[in-house]
Amino acid sequence: MGLGAIWKFPYMAGNYGGAIFMLPYILFTLTVGVALLMAEFSMGRAGRRGAVGSLNNVCGRPWGVFGGIGVFTVFLILSFYSVVGGWCLKYIWNSVTGFGLVSDAAQLNANFGAFVSDGVQSYGLLLAFLLLTGIVVLRGIDKGIERVAKVLMPGLFVLMIVLIIRGVTLPGGWEGVKFLFAPKLEDFNGEAFFNAMGFCFFSLSLGAGTMITYGSYLSEKANLSGAVGWVAVLAIVSSILGGLMVMPAVFAFGLDPAAGPGLTFVTMPAIFSKMPLGQLFAFFFYVCLLVAALTSSVSMLEACTALLNQETKLSRRQAIWTSLVGAAVVGFCANQSFGGWSDVKFFGKTIFDLLDFLTSNVGMPLSTFGIALAAAWVAWPVTRRELQTGNSITPRQLGWVRLLIGVISPLFVVVVAAGGLFG
Repeated sequence: MGLGAIWKFPYMAGNYGGAIFMLPYILFTLTVGVALLMAEFSMGRAGRRGAVGSLNNVCGRPWGVFGGIGVFTVFLILSFYSVVGGWCLKYIWNSVTGFGLVSDAAQLNANFGAFVSDGVQSYGLLLAFLLLTGIVVLRGIDKGIERVAKVLMPGLFVLMIVLIIRGVTLPGGWEGVKFLFAPKLEDFNGEAFFNAMGFCFFSLSLGAGTMITYGSYLSEKANLSGAVGWVAVLAIVSSILGGLMVMPAVFAFGLDPAAGPGLTFVTMPAIFSKMPLGQLFAFFFYVCLLVAALTSSVSMLEACTALLNQETKLSRRQAIWTSLVGAAVVGFCANQSFGGWSDVKFFGKTIFDLLDFLTSNVGMPLSTFGIALAAAWVAWPVTRRELQTGNSITPRQLGWVRLLIGVISPLFVVVVAAGGLFG
């Protein structure tokens, strides 16, 4: 349960018509997403290196380019994602002091706007979040984030259920549920379809180098198809929970569902202000949210670290700090999108929005396109062996999997991406 489900899904659904965005996302995840996850895990476990090294080992040197595109994409994601990680730290402190736990929509928006426009404070918290990420990766994922996540992630799940119940019982809250689940066909457009595909890639970390990198650490006995199924289903469930947690409160308190990246941080204080022991609930929620953010950021940093460590002469420690410094530089530009550089726009988008758009809708699809072709056509015997290991998959099922990975998924990526970019 990463931050994308709790932070990004609600505001993307708010921007693109609720159910009109959510239903294509689910469709993409259960088809294209599952197929591409199988491809990435297979390439990673067979290659036993990072995104570039695994593809080079399995398919030949030119194919590692697609892994490189993925890692560069995830580096950019880490850079702007850390802006939101800093917001988590800020709201933990707010919950300690009780600041901002109000239900007035104007005040909630004013509080958030004042914080994100303060470039010094928000950037300092971004650096703190990157430092936390670096410490976890330096300690090792099993000794760091896994131990904390095993305790706090179930806690976050329980808190989300409580907040969902509170949200839907607020006057007007049921309108948020209808917004998510009752599609209005007149609102359908290619842009929503395109961004649903982009969020599918984002939520599953497809085309970002992370899944190939983690695949390289998997045991030979692991059942890849079973693992992929769980990843896809849980990604959908956590995103729907994130939407149900935020949207009822948005409608109950008269907030704008298309408010953008700050939607979750504007909405949740309103719910806590209407709950008994709301300040205590707020503290635990934002701590869990920070851990959710770290589970994603350490994956991103690990992919960058693996590439630099394996493909250059940098030690692992040097690779970590090099990645963090680079992310801090790019993150500064993304952070200023909410402050002094808010009027700086490219193609009508702020730097933050442009990075989000390019990574989810260009970089990740391009990387997965190449990986899918490599897994299905260049190295199919290897992919087939990996999918059969620890699994009783039949030859007929393998045929369908190959068709989905090597034909349907790349074609779908091209058609939807072209429609979104040029439609």
